[in-house]
Amino acid sequence: MTSPAKPAPLTAPRIRTPALDPLLTLGVVAFIAALVRAAFFTPPDAAQGMAQKILYIHAPSAFTALYLACGLVFICSGLWLWLKDERLDRMADASAEVGLAFMTVVLITGPLWGRPIWGAFWTWDAKLTSSLFLWFVLLGYQILRGAVEEPQARARFSAVLGILAGCLVPFIHLSVYLFRTLHPMPVVLKPSAPSMPNEMLVSFVFSMSAITLLFAGLLRARYRLATDRAELEHLEARR
Repeated sequence: MTSPAKPAPLTAPRIRTPALDPLLTLGVVAFIAALVRAAFFTPPDAAQGMAQKILYIHAPSAFTALYLACGLVFICSGLWLWLKDERLDRMADASAEVGLAFMTVVLITGPLWGRPIWGAFWTWDAKLTSSLFLWFVLLGYQILRGAVEEPQARARFSAVLGILAGCLVPFIHLSVYLFRTLHPMPVVLKPSAPSMPNEMLVSFVFSMSAITLLFAGLLRARYRLATDRAELEHLEARR
């Protein structure tokens, strides 16, 4: 008689050795360099003074949160509903969390810039209100992922919410054209030529590149964390 086959032993997930991510490190260094250039080597705006320098953090953070982070969440969520590839769910999860961080920066720097220019930290116009609503949607996305334990159900519910978050982005972009709002029109990302002096434009492009690089580094680090979590979940499910 042959003895029954023994089940394969459970193996612990591969744990990566803690190390500095070169992409994330480069993003942090570039971000610090962009801050230094904007603060000390870029002239202040003639009308708004030193407060205008918040632009070099506020606008690139908004671009990153809306178009990169939420765009990735939208695309990956839609593709997950079609392909059911768990890597797409991890990417959407990572992008939503990093996007939430950048949206937080947007909602902090915006009022700090608006107070000396508008005379108020906040106004309930279409641009600001819809941006705040998107922040709550991204926060709800994170709460949802923490509340649902079953992986397939969590991915499905998250994908639907991620698509809804992505659908808000065109409305936020067009709100300054559709409604009367205190928020200024775009000065760089617009169909016509940028209405900004060359020295300021160089600083803005530098800040945009640095924050995009920082986003890429944070996204990759967060995706790796999501992968490790998925491996732990698979291990626990086999026990």
